[in-house]
Amino acid sequence: MQTPHDSTASPPLLTSRDALFVDFDGTLTEIVARPELVRIERDLVPLIERTQRLLGGALAVISGRPLRELDHYLTPLQLPGAGQHGAELRVHGNATPKRRIWPGVAQAASTLRERYGGDPELLVENKGAAVALHYRAAPQRAGECENAAREIAARHGLAVIVGKMVVEVRPRGLHKGVAVEALLERPLFSGRRPVFIGDDTTDEDGFALVETRGGHGIKVGEGETRARYRLSDVDAVHRWLADSADAGARARESA
Repeated sequence: MQTPHDSTASPPLLTSRDALFVDFDGTLTEIVARPELVRIERDLVPLIERTQRLLGGALAVISGRPLRELDHYLTPLQLPGAGQHGAELRVHGNATPKRRIWPGVAQAASTLRERYGGDPELLVENKGAAVALHYRAAPQRAGECENAAREIAARHGLAVIVGKMVVEVRPRGLHKGVAVEALLERPLFSGRRPVFIGDDTTDEDGFALVETRGGHGIKVGEGETRARYRLSDVDAVHRWLADSADAGARARESA
């Protein structure tokens, strides 16, 4: 596994031989105060479609959100990908995602909701296979939220991961690296160089996995990371995707 470092190099453009695995919040879209307030730029869906054409369809979205939410925001697209950090897996667009259920998550969600459900500064989000406690409106309460999540997770044999202004309780061994690995075994993605792009600590497992499979990670924003390359923000991600699609179109025209 690559040692975390402060990478500053800009990533190479995508080619038709790559497979792209991309995070949603903070990568394709800006982080907002509450998950349901996310804003989709008008040119995002056409940009994803152009990138899909370059990659022969080998583009998957890997998110902590349920896939049904991603479908809603990216309509009419229904992309291959993984929701809830791999609890849901969809190999082909328009297919019904495969879902798994873990014991303990419902009890953890109930406990968090009893404790914080009426708190105007915090948001408890039960995703089904995981439960998230968002504190974007009260960053000073990060320690309190993390301690509460660890206490409840230990009680139910679950794991905790801390992201940007959120702490999530979820089953052990469930992470984005596992999701990417599962997709790389499928014909649509196998045999390609895997590229993973994301902005959060929850994406580090994805970065580590693609490195072991001959690919590379791209970190969006600041902070130490296992990723080899870096882009500054969401706008830079969009420009990189557009530049990749443009270069691919020129290559096809000259072939």
